[in-house]
Amino acid sequence: MLQRQFGVSTRLYRNQRLTRDHVFEIAAHGFETVELFAQRTHLDYHNPSVVADLQQWLAEARVELHGVHAPVSDPSVSRPGEYMSIASADARARGLAMAEVERALQIARRIPMKVFVLHLGWPRAHKGFGGSNRDAARRSVEELFEIADPLGVRLAVEVIPNDLSRPGSLVDFAEDDVESGEIGICLDFGHAHLDGDLVDAIEIVSGHLASIHVHDNRGRADDHLVPFEGTIDWPAALTAVQKVGYDGALIFELAQRGSTRETLVRARAARRRMETLVRAEVGGQPEKG
Repeated sequence: MLQRQFGVSTRLYRNQRLTRDHVFEIAAHGFETVELFAQRTHLDYHNPSVVADLQQWLAEARVELHGVHAPVSDPSVSRPGEYMSIASADARARGLAMAEVERALQIARRIPMKVFVLHLGWPRAHKGFGGSNRDAARRSVEELFEIADPLGVRLAVEVIPNDLSRPGSLVDFAEDDVESGEIGICLDFGHAHLDGDLVDAIEIVSGHLASIHVHDNRGRADDHLVPFEGTIDWPAALTAVQKVGYDGALIFELAQRGSTRETLVRARAARRRMETLVRAEVGGQPEKG
């Protein structure tokens, strides 16, 4: 069995400017890949020299860019705390969001990546919830596909707590709505846990899995805890991931609690527990052949 990759989202540093030291800190804790959280106050992806710096940091640290999480807010086009939405029925709002998302996708012209993760609308719990129009989402994803496909990047719409982005709805969206080409689904374990049964969600999206975000919560708020610090049944979830045949990276999308180093130390320990559970699951299965 090939060793699974584990990565870290730079969301961990979202309130800071991303630096070379941050990338090296992730690598020093044994993670092989990174997902960039695209927010201009975190990394100015509009600036080609900044993107070139990121490419150099990744090469020096010997970690890959697994993917980019498309921007969901930006102080230049939205008020503090307000989400942008590529699924907004308001043409101006959708246009502003698309302009930012397209700029972030252009990172792939400089740095190879596997996936580009998209939010369709806003979480239900967000104040002023909205921006989740299905037809607007379809048009946006089809426009983005025309940019992503020639770059070898797979679009992945993320499971988030709203009616458009629940697991079954995203499968329908991928299979029935989008006609330009194949898109994937990013299964966010924490979001799926908040919204229902995580194991069911894994099985529902199994045919479209392009990426997985791993973090935990206690079933009440989107805490982005280190795995095993909340109420997710990790043995059951990892068994389900094995059964559906997903062999891609697991990306730790964590909130900082304590220093970033302390958070990564706990993430490294959680990774080891996860690997032990996967080995036990594989070891308990009869050999194929």
